Amino acid sequence: MDLHIDLTGRRGHRDEIYRQIREAVLDGRIRDGDALPPTRELAQRLTVSRTTVSAAYERLASEGFLNARPGAGTFVRSGAAPWPAEPAAEQPEEAVRPRPEWAAVPRPPRSFGPVAEYDFRSGVPDVRLFPFDTWRRLMTQRLRASQADLLMYGAPQGDPRLREGLARHLGVSRNVRVRPEDIVVTTGVQQTVDLVARVLLKAGDLVAVEDPGYPPPRLLLGTLGMRVAGVPVDGEGIVVEAIPAGTRVVYVTPSHQCPLGVAMSLARRQELLDWAERTGAVIIEDDYDSEFRYTGRPLEPLHSLDSRGRVVYVGSMSKVLSPALRVGFLAAPPSLVGALAKAKYLADWHTPALEQAVLADFIDEGGFARHIRRMRKIYRERHDILVDGLRSEFGDVLDPVPAAAGLHLGASADRDLRLVARNARDAGVRLLSLGDFSMTRTCHGLLFGYGAIAAEAIEPGLARLRRVFDEGVR
Repeated sequence: MDLHIDLTGRRGHRDEIYRQIREAVLDGRIRDGDALPPTRELAQRLTVSRTTVSAAYERLASEGFLNARPGAGTFVRSGAAPWPAEPAAEQPEEAVRPRPEWAAVPRPPRSFGPVAEYDFRSGVPDVRLFPFDTWRRLMTQRLRASQADLLMYGAPQGDPRLREGLARHLGVSRNVRVRPEDIVVTTGVQQTVDLVARVLLKAGDLVAVEDPGYPPPRLLLGTLGMRVAGVPVDGEGIVVEAIPAGTRVVYVTPSHQCPLGVAMSLARRQELLDWAERTGAVIIEDDYDSEFRYTGRPLEPLHSLDSRGRVVYVGSMSKVLSPALRVGFLAAPPSLVGALAKAKYLADWHTPALEQAVLADFIDEGGFARHIRRMRKIYRERHDILVDGLRSEFGDVLDPVPAAAGLHLGASADRDLRLVARNARDAGVRLLSLGDFSMTRTCHGLLFGYGAIAAEAIEPGLARLRRVFDEGVR
């Protein structure tokens, strides 16, 4: 342990060493079983005699704080700090405060791990089916000494091999024709929105988001000082004529609207592109889970229809592989790529190089495509079971919104069900209400994710949720 002891300008070195170690034990900075530095080493570091350090250690040992083990060292005795540390003193009123915009941002959850017996959370893949063996093999190959360059700083725009692999994947699977040099590797959708805002917007600019819609981009833009307008969504997608005049950027999820699940019609897509060209605005197209399509022909992404350089196409590995990878990407018009790469450099320099290299290998050897095909079959089975279960258990109170893709299904209702969602959590069923995604709180219903829940658990989970629902009605 590199133990910090401050003796600057202090007298009574033995007592100071004793006091500072004792405080570190009591407030939890040093834990039970931690090894302290040898007396000779600490004495040399503090430029005091070894006798001084030994005397401080002996006093701490006599009071039950330390335990010396001959030939092994000196350790914090188990149970040396059995009582909780004293709470920190309250800050004075004049202490530094964040800008008011941060008050609207909810506290982040402590964990996204398994939290319920029946997990219907949206946007969560089944990480139990992650290709562990293949990933481990590729990671081991990349950790050879000859690959030491992967532990150094990398290119802000991303690993060239990964960008080439992503360009091929997008071209084949989504008909998104993009050059590798127009791709920037990011840590996910949130960073992409942040980079676009840094490059295009200034405080006070007007941006538009879908309402209901995915909350994090809206909250992020608000903390950056933007004016954020919610635009209604109907059966064809965002209502273009409702986008306020003066909007600089609009964020949309056209392939599988979050949370409703509707797909933006071809006519509405063309209308949105015409609006962007007419107003000089930019469209952020979040294509977050369209790899998992189950029925019907996939519609052309906005990026594929865009001939005027108005669309920034966004994707992520969070739904396809794992949220923990923190690897995403954007495909931007060539006129923006240089500035976006600079913004990435200033934000965090680059996305982790080792994960990028392994993902590039995974794509090149065909593992990525195989994993998507495998998971598409699994998720389709869960989707079908969920649709059938909603019809049988909730046909009288919920109206599922048809969705041909993705990892979640929205179900509308005639009243606010946020309280039902909260009560369900106490009963072991985790899900969100559609009201949690609405800026105006006028969207009623529940959102069912089927990525994290096993197929055999869907029907029992819906049955338990129905009991919670009926108890709430009574």
